[in-house]
Amino acid sequence: MKRLLFFMTLIGIGMTGSTQIKKGRQAPELTLPDLKGNILTLSSLKGKVVLIDFWASWCVPCRKNNPRLVKLYSKYHERGLEIFGVSIDDHPANWKEAVAQDQLTWLQVNDDKGWNAPSIIAYDLNAIPSSFLVDKLGIIRQVDLEGRKLENEIKSLLNK
Repeated sequence: MKRLLFFMTLIGIGMTGSTQIKKGRQAPELTLPDLKGNILTLSSLKGKVVLIDFWASWCVPCRKNNPRLVKLYSKYHERGLEIFGVSIDDHPANWKEAVAQDQLTWLQVNDDKGWNAPSIIAYDLNAIPSSFLVDKLGIIRQVDLEGRKLENEIKSLLNK
């Protein structure tokens, strides 16, 4: 039994590292409805540094991360940072309620198919929260950075 768990863990680690979109590549396009039903595209944000944040209202780690994102956004938005929040909630009412509760003022879109959402497939995700830091040209520069490392990378990209 221990051997089986060990091998399952190795397979899981291997899958996590090899399937996700890599740094240095163009960010796959996202075209999704916002809170009011308007269609937003990721490509419309070229010229800005963009943090694509995949999350859901039911995801406890996602919700715990939101206050940190609120601080980052308020600190760097005026300098050119945009956050493109992509919820995979299959119940849009829950998503909208979480956006209001967490006071998320950046762009929010919903891909309401859960783990079968086209955005999840396009970015090869198997866990949330997950984030992609995209430069002004739409190139993925960092994946899943947090804390001081994320802030330093945002500052660096904003200064380019």
